[in-house]
Amino acid sequence: MIKVLASLVLALSLAFGSAAASAQDYSKDATAPKITGKDAAPAPTQALPPIDYDATHDLDNILDLDLSNGQRVVIRLMPQWAPQTVERIKTLVRQGFYDGIIFHRVIDGFMAQAGDPTGTGQGGSTLPNLKAEFNDEPHVRGTVSMARAEDPDSANSQFFIVFYPHLTLDKKYTNFGRVIGNMAAVDAIQRGEPPSQPTYIAQASIASDHKPPKFTAPEKLPQTAATAAAAPAPADGAALSQSDGGSSAGQ
Repeated sequence: MIKVLASLVLALSLAFGSAAASAQDYSKDATAPKITGKDAAPAPTQALPPIDYDATHDLDNILDLDLSNGQRVVIRLMPQWAPQTVERIKTLVRQGFYDGIIFHRVIDGFMAQAGDPTGTGQGGSTLPNLKAEFNDEPHVRGTVSMARAEDPDSANSQFFIVFYPHLTLDKKYTNFGRVIGNMAAVDAIQRGEPPSQPTYIAQASIASDHKPPKFTAPEKLPQTAATAAAAPAPADGAALSQSDGGSSAGQ
């Protein structure tokens, strides 16, 4: 009986020893599959919240721009995308900073840029520059984004509104809002760098402050090529520069 048990123990130990040796050999085999960063599942990304196109909702994040063409443009601010940038815009709006400022650089088929009190593209507010808040939102028609100089952290007060999609700007400029009302008024902004008769912001206001429109009888806008079909766009790099002799992106 003792001999039988001893034989059984010896057989089991040989079996386990052989399996362990096989496992070690397999782990050293260069052809054995290995989990690498490339094979591993990518980390999930958090989706940004959608845009609410109802201008009666969340009035503290509705920016109204009363333009000198007699029209009010309604912009949905998105603090979920760029909280510090949205806070800066609200601060400057409530200071009256944007009132009377022209759209100094307006390129057909691309964008309209404003926010410089000097009208040259070189100016800004007295507040410190902002840290970049680049995000995954695309630069599509109606996007409102911060202009800047070459330094990603140089945005201050200037912003631009996109006429047509320019996805090459994505993750290079801080996208912080979207036009949700009267994009036709943006299309009607006078073109030029600067325009000979620039369109200006007569009044900027946050809807929750309940400022009445600057103009009680909005001008009827003519149908333009901009509202009919997309126009060819110029090179993106030159379009957002502070000046022709300056850096490669707006302030």
